[in-house]
Amino acid sequence: VQLQASGGGLVQAGDSLRLSCAASGRTHSSPGMGWFRQAPGQEREFVAALSWLGLSVYYADSVKGRFTISRDGAKNTVYLQMNSLKPEDTGVYYCAADPRKPFVLSLRYYSDSSKYDYWGQGTQVTVSS
Repeated sequence: VQLQASGGGLVQAGDSLRLSCAASGRTHSSPGMGWFRQAPGQEREFVAALSWLGLSVYYADSVKGRFTISRDGAKNTVYLQMNSLKPEDTGVYYCAADPRKPFVLSLRYYSDSSKYDYWGQGTQVTVSS
């Protein structure tokens, strides 16, 4: 499975961006998908996730109410709509895929980066104040 993230850019605080993550290759049917981000000098952190089959969605507290994750199954693409962007949202955003089908769906599971087998190359988001 190959993941291609795109849609990043330089915006001002309060603006919106929509990131895309296109999957190709041996794509699993509706796998769990996550977005993570990494700011300079900081560890990668969880942003949002969509469980397998789209049964549940999860968000980090810092983006709840501002970001929305969604999937277009026909296009094998996952989106991250980011509204009301803040300077602290700056970082490289990575999409990731988890081919497993866990029996128990939880934020704890999908926010764990080690659960994801496939990663995109990242797209830079810079929010100026």
